[in-house]
Amino acid sequence: MKAGNDSNPPANRRIGVLLCDDSALTRITLKKIIESTADLYVAGMARNGEEALIKARNLRPGVIVLDVEMPVMDGLTALKTISAEALAPVLMFSNLTVAGAHTTLEALEAGAYDFIAKPGGSVNLARFAEEIVRKIRSAALSNPQVCREVPVSEDGIKAERPRTDPPPTVVRPAIRASGLAFKTIVIGVSTGGPRTIFEVLPLLPADLKAAVILVQHMPPTFTSAFAQRLNNRTAMPCVEAEAGMLLEKGKIFVARGGFHLKLTKKTNREILLRTPSEPRHLFMPSVDITMESVAEHFKGDSIAVLMTGMGWDGASGMFKINEQGGVTIVESRETAVVFGMPQEALKRGCVQVVAPCWAIAKELLKAVEDDY
Repeated sequence: MKAGNDSNPPANRRIGVLLCDDSALTRITLKKIIESTADLYVAGMARNGEEALIKARNLRPGVIVLDVEMPVMDGLTALKTISAEALAPVLMFSNLTVAGAHTTLEALEAGAYDFIAKPGGSVNLARFAEEIVRKIRSAALSNPQVCREVPVSEDGIKAERPRTDPPPTVVRPAIRASGLAFKTIVIGVSTGGPRTIFEVLPLLPADLKAAVILVQHMPPTFTSAFAQRLNNRTAMPCVEAEAGMLLEKGKIFVARGGFHLKLTKKTNREILLRTPSEPRHLFMPSVDITMESVAEHFKGDSIAVLMTGMGWDGASGMFKINEQGGVTIVESRETAVVFGMPQEALKRGCVQVVAPCWAIAKELLKAVEDDY
């Protein structure tokens, strides 16, 4: 029987995916992408959240791709039951609209593993397909049933993952003074970040003697909604970064989706934000580019944090901050939804502190007060 029917998968395929979208064309498009890979197959398809719940209970897929807006039962309602019953990790399939952004962020806080933005008219379809496959594989790693049957890496290759990491042996280099009046914290995060970051930023005080820059891999429209949600739950004001803004202590700046976030110094030593669209990069905004800019201007008064996320973005930037004598912190494997970004920094040998997400705010306060 063909893969994609509600039947046993072919023997050479491993991760079953349940697709739920009210658009037949979208379901067919996603099915073609998934069926083009050797390690994924379509376990079933559903037209609304109600059908998705029935099929998820019967099929026990490795991953569920769930549309946000659907008739009968929407994706957010279905997600809450899927999460409560621990049926499978969920990737939300979201429109690139303001309303879609707010609903998707609510879904991520409610337990969705990650989201996939629906392609627009000028989207690179090959890159879109690559993102879907990469995120499905990553989500499968968080499914205990999939990991028991086939231990897979984020690249789809069988691999055993150690539960803990050895403590870093990096000694903080000599601090290079910036001559600036306050410090700057730059936090890089990706998959799992919209939920995990609430374990950190709300714990920082309103009178923090540092500026905070958050680089979360998100598309345009999403970062504005994300900054609004953070602003409602943090002691410090939180805004989406705009070109020409003054970097200030006691304030959180969320890098804008689709652009990088860099710094520039005025003659009076004030620091302004820049939002260039170059260089073109796999990630817009890029953690590396922001961290390198912070290292250039704040030198030893820089504090770098890498948290949950796929890939390598941020490792090179953290290395630069460590070279300048800044403080470098990564989230530990035990709490990271995906350990990719912290692990890459550990491989570079530039990490001074490894901590679970709930302890990172405490480490930041120590770094700001020079208690290391």
